[in-house]
Amino acid sequence: MRLQEVTSVWVRDPQLQKEDYWHSYIDYEICVHTNSMCFTLKTSRVRRRFREFVWLRERLQNNARLIELPELPPKSPFFKLGNSQQMDERRQGLQDFLQKVLQSPFLLSDSRLHLFLQSQLSTDDIEACVSGQTKYSVTDAIRKFASSNRRFPEESEKAQVQHHSDYDSESSSSGPGHGDDSISHGCSADKGHEELKNNFSLPAPVNQS
Repeated sequence: MRLQEVTSVWVRDPQLQKEDYWHSYIDYEICVHTNSMCFTLKTSRVRRRFREFVWLRERLQNNARLIELPELPPKSPFFKLGNSQQMDERRQGLQDFLQKVLQSPFLLSDSRLHLFLQSQLSTDDIEACVSGQTKYSVTDAIRKFASSNRRFPEESEKAQVQHHSDYDSESSSSGPGHGDDSISHGCSADKGHEELKNNFSLPAPVNQS
């Protein structure tokens, strides 16, 4: 009997990153664990900021006009990283978005989604790769530019929230001048984490400093 394909995705560990002397932003770790043939890597982790999620949704929508994509968490001018409730709502909203996207076989066939989830390429480099303007293929890019040197986290692990402030645009300022901020067709995804754990051994979570 063929093993059911299962894909689980987690968004966790929001961290403050310095962009330059004046500006900073928040990024999030995206962890994927799957036994699906659609994915190049069976486990992966990358970090993405909120505006990259916005870019991904726009590109997926442009390529799937007849599909109503799930919404991203709403923006708020009063978003503060020091507010643990707001941070967890944002993180959960991003995770819900990806989980719903991965349930669509049509969206799952978009190479941009795979490069977003399993490589650290910038959005510009993702577009270049998908359009054939790079020397490496989508699969090559994922294998070369993936970040996988840490163990995989448990699903129940809560994201560690650092006490800093940040604007909802994903860019904050510490001074004047505030800034803003197909791999395979017919693939299926599933959120059945219990079935996934029965087929994969997940290592213990790693504490982030």
